[in-house]
Amino acid sequence: MTEAAAAAGTAAQHLDLTTTWVGILSFIVFVVAYYFIATEDKYHINKAKPALFGGTAIFMLIGVYFAVNGLDGHQLEHEVELLIYEIAGIFFFLLVAMTYIEAMIDRGVFSALRYSLVSKGYSYKKLFWVTGLLAFFISPVADNLTTALILSTVLITIDKENRAFLVPGAINIVVAANAGGAWSPFGDITTLMVWVDGKANFTEFLYLFPASIVGWFVTAFLLSRFVPDGQPPFNADEKKAEILEGGKQIIGLFALTISMAVISHQILHLPAMWGMMFGLAILKMYVYYINQNSGPTQLNAFSWIAKIENDTLLFFFGILAAVGGLHFLGFLEYFTALYDQFGPTAVNIGVGFLSAVVDNVPVMSAVLKSDPNMGAYTQEQWMLVTLTAGVGGSLISFGSAAGVGVMGKLHGIYTFAAHMKYAWTILVGYIISVVIWYFQFIVLHLG
Repeated sequence: MTEAAAAAGTAAQHLDLTTTWVGILSFIVFVVAYYFIATEDKYHINKAKPALFGGTAIFMLIGVYFAVNGLDGHQLEHEVELLIYEIAGIFFFLLVAMTYIEAMIDRGVFSALRYSLVSKGYSYKKLFWVTGLLAFFISPVADNLTTALILSTVLITIDKENRAFLVPGAINIVVAANAGGAWSPFGDITTLMVWVDGKANFTEFLYLFPASIVGWFVTAFLLSRFVPDGQPPFNADEKKAEILEGGKQIIGLFALTISMAVISHQILHLPAMWGMMFGLAILKMYVYYINQNSGPTQLNAFSWIAKIENDTLLFFFGILAAVGGLHFLGFLEYFTALYDQFGPTAVNIGVGFLSAVVDNVPVMSAVLKSDPNMGAYTQEQWMLVTLTAGVGGSLISFGSAAGVGVMGKLHGIYTFAAHMKYAWTILVGYIISVVIWYFQFIVLHLG
């Protein structure tokens, strides 16, 4: 082996290829892909395309680097296998959740909910608060992504045209779902990662409730000022929307599926997506039953799968692959060294901003893998980084699973540019959440 190859092999072993040509070129690819993701409105290119290209290209470049330098590819192969496992868990979880949502749309569940809300004469502002509150209190149980997908569907059925209502309403749902998910181990992938890794027990997450709800409320209050007055269009002669045959049963099966996802992970030691896929199997069996026993009603579960936002799934694949590549090259390890230099509080607050840009799942993964020195208040600091990684993902539209899901559901309406217009309201709520954490955990020691 040449001297250069030996040096490269040592660098690869320590995951420090950042200064090599593959590290520099991969970082450029990521930045360019990120630019086109952020400027989706300007170039009219679906965010999934640059994300998928960036994620796959980075590992292709790494593969070329290993081949050219005669390095052992087993380390790269192992890294990709782990990444595929991580991506598959999220990919199939989303696939099932989206399929159930399409099934409920088909069965008129959301049309009935929309009729129930609008027929009561609720104003845009009241609907804004109702959907936000539902998002905050459902996400701790159903997870932030599923909650955001469900309530953004309700939002678009209320009024498909009024962007002045839809954009603040969508942001409110994303922020509420992420904030609500931060105080429950089941509410977000990042909180689940912290819990499974043993950094906090179940009850410790509950102490984040004050910081989560007050931070969301402040953001919602500021956003509500931009929600238009008046009421959604409603004709008194409009026929009452009712849930079609099988709709209520599908709602029950969806709740059962979410429960099985939790049970699979926490009790059976299986991936959460395994419980979700089992729930999909039950849905298909129910569709077979109803087709055989309900006369003219014929349902097609595959048609629901065909309608899901595949661009959202591919976006997640691409962005997680890209960040996984940067992690393999050594880029994500740099910020963990900052803990000793700037202190855990400052860095953990910064993690929230980083998670908004990069995505909170790989950022939290990097923090857990590096297991940095959290100082004297170890438990309190792990709660802070849990809060900031979850809530901080709301700062940018694609910084969290909930945001990406809503971008797919309200395509062309809830965009990066539309989100950034109101991002300052989220920043204010984020700061408030951190301040409450400080007084509760550090000053008052209530946690």
